[in-house]
Amino acid sequence: MDLDALQELDKTVLLAFNGSGNLFMDYFVLTLTSAYTWIAFYVSLLYLVVKNNENWLKIVLVIGAVALGLMIVDGTNLAFVKPFVARLRPLEAPGLQGLVVPAEHYRAEGYSFFSSHAANAFVVAVFFSLLVRDRFFTAILVAWSTVVSLTRLYLGVHYPSDVLTGMLSGSAVAVFVYGLYRRLYIRCSDKLHYISTKYTRTGYSFADVDAVLCILLLTFIYAAFRAVLSI
Repeated sequence: MDLDALQELDKTVLLAFNGSGNLFMDYFVLTLTSAYTWIAFYVSLLYLVVKNNENWLKIVLVIGAVALGLMIVDGTNLAFVKPFVARLRPLEAPGLQGLVVPAEHYRAEGYSFFSSHAANAFVVAVFFSLLVRDRFFTAILVAWSTVVSLTRLYLGVHYPSDVLTGMLSGSAVAVFVYGLYRRLYIRCSDKLHYISTKYTRTGYSFADVDAVLCILLLTFIYAAFRAVLSI
């Protein structure tokens, strides 16, 4: 498959995901794509870390690893990748004028390749999946980060290849920073594996994990409720 065929596939998939003509979905997606919507969720992740680590050194280690991952993807993307590739967003691309539908006049600044939303979401999802080591928690976090990523297609501000690259780069960076975290953590503690019905393999309380998942569910409910009120 040559480059032109890939670009056409990119456009076809974008148009399949873009818009729905449904006001509820427009407002629902606009809420989901906002970073402010997920503040409570991020606070719950911080609570999970603080509650399940016995000293501030380990807490700071987790926070520092996540911050480093986000700095790497955002710094690399905004300072180098986007200016170098200089890909126009779908809403601004000459060949897609009139085809891509904006939701409630939503626009995004800067270039399109690659999606920082997708990269950041996958840094968080993959890192915490590796940190906690629970299959159900991992599945939910990956589903969450995928939904956040797909909102960018619905809104017409990214191509599928932008989102896919963001997902892959965010995952790769998360694995890298988790590797650094683990090496430093081993020096702080020898408690790497737990065998208990109350804790994950890495010592995170299932009760606290469930609290995080509850906050995540409530955030989706909030987004739906806000969409209903906005119609």
